[in-house]
Amino acid sequence: MTAETSQTLDRGLRVLKLLADTDHGLTVTELSNRLGVNRTVVYRLLATLEQHALVRRDLGGRARVGLGVLRLGRQVHPLVREAALPALRSLAEDIGATAHLTLVDGTEALAVAVVEPTWTDYHVAYRPGFRHPLDRGAAGRAILAARQGTLIDPGYTLTHGELEAGASGAAAPLVGITGLEGSVGVVMLSEAVPERVGPRVVDAAREVADALR
Repeated sequence: MTAETSQTLDRGLRVLKLLADTDHGLTVTELSNRLGVNRTVVYRLLATLEQHALVRRDLGGRARVGLGVLRLGRQVHPLVREAALPALRSLAEDIGATAHLTLVDGTEALAVAVVEPTWTDYHVAYRPGFRHPLDRGAAGRAILAARQGTLIDPGYTLTHGELEAGASGAAAPLVGITGLEGSVGVVMLSEAVPERVGPRVVDAAREVADALR
């Protein structure tokens, strides 16, 4: 810790990160051991975080992330969208297809940023806020492949007709961003995705991931 940082805030943030990394919650003793501080300090941290609904404790005393983080999370999408737009614009113009950034929202894939090409005669209309199951469409399938560790070279997923008749998609997952699952992809009206599109999508996903780190 330096003179410019707050030890208490640091510990509180570490508590949230530890709780976010577990599905079953943690006890005060477990948090105390992982943080390397005594139980009294942990009690005080949890009490403060509970006041802001960032932490909740069940009847068994296990602490879990609280619903208050959802209110904070709603502000994440605009920031992510802003960071991703340059890479998406470049991808859409280069390929001549609608480019999108898709994030996981519960059990669904949610398009949070979409850029359509400016020079094509026609393209697929795709809007921010569009949702679909994770196991349908290139965007969701790429995310699942990364989550399950089944994504293989060349690092992208191709689909045809799963979300819209006559439309094909290519998507690559965002890699190396803790706590954020997503993909970058394109959708186009064609029977097959041209060979150069997949590698270009992988490059765009890498650019977006770098912008978000």
